[in-house]
Amino acid sequence: MDIIFLRELKVDTLIGVYDWERLVPQTLQIDLDIGLPNNLACQSDDIADALDYSDIVRHLKEVLASRHFNLLEALAEHIAQILLKDFNAPWVRVSVAKLQAIRGSKMVGISIERGQIK
Repeated sequence: MDIIFLRELKVDTLIGVYDWERLVPQTLQIDLDIGLPNNLACQSDDIADALDYSDIVRHLKEVLASRHFNLLEALAEHIAQILLKDFNAPWVRVSVAKLQAIRGSKMVGISIERGQIK
């Protein structure tokens, strides 16, 4: 399976269970590994046969700007389902981290995998 990846995407969103987290956007770091539904782009060299990662980023930023999540787990699952359903990816790995959420730690987060590796 061919996989495209996106590393250290920074997005601002409302995330968390505390009252202040419902009001103050926090910066998250997102890393994605996205299985490609086919390898046509490798042969055709045509963007029409590829997953356009700029479309993926634009879509994710729109979604994350429009809602609040309590948990990173729920946010990661939502991202995974978007990639599987809207972009026809057969498999994804989604890692989401809050930056500097814990004193003495650069980041804390979750990594999930969904779908099937072919």
